[in-house]
Amino acid sequence: MDQIIRIGMDTSKHVFQLHGVNAAERPILRKKMRRKEMVDFFATCPPTVIAIEACAASHHWARLLTGFGHEVKLIAPQLAKPYVKRGKNDAADAEALCEAMSRPTMRFVPVKSADQQAALMLVGMREPAVAAQTQLANTIRGYAAEFGLTAANGMSHLPLLLERIMIDESIPAVARELFASLVGNLRSWVSA
Repeated sequence: MDQIIRIGMDTSKHVFQLHGVNAAERPILRKKMRRKEMVDFFATCPPTVIAIEACAASHHWARLLTGFGHEVKLIAPQLAKPYVKRGKNDAADAEALCEAMSRPTMRFVPVKSADQQAALMLVGMREPAVAAQTQLANTIRGYAAEFGLTAANGMSHLPLLLERIMIDESIPAVARELFASLVGNLRSWVSA
């Protein structure tokens, strides 16, 4: 059997489409595999170069396949798209990835380590948490203003405003309970 020199792999949650070529650029591998079959295949396949679209889970697959001795190249979807020769489907995408990888001017996405992925996850989760915290603080300020109580912007000015709300007898008890509930939500964001 011919040696596979390059494989394009279209990934999904359960089924993976492979397209491999030999040194003469002839397709010698066109196969659809389930996850376990794919892992077993690459564990026993002689080392080769594999192209994967840079998308969800691609860094995981790149690390796994590199561990089997393969060289993995991640390609941004927009860079592989021009190489799709026929209608969009998994087999056509795998073939396009295989073709795109062979281009001398192709740019590749660096494979991220698990630690780099964790750092990106931290940044990605922090941003919406800070936005939610800010929105909640602004909600408290807005409702407090409806009762004539104001505070400067910034989280450091909020505790004094909340103290004033809790001791102000002109604010109805129901409103103070609701403010206390908002404060509880805010504390859960701050401590998280």
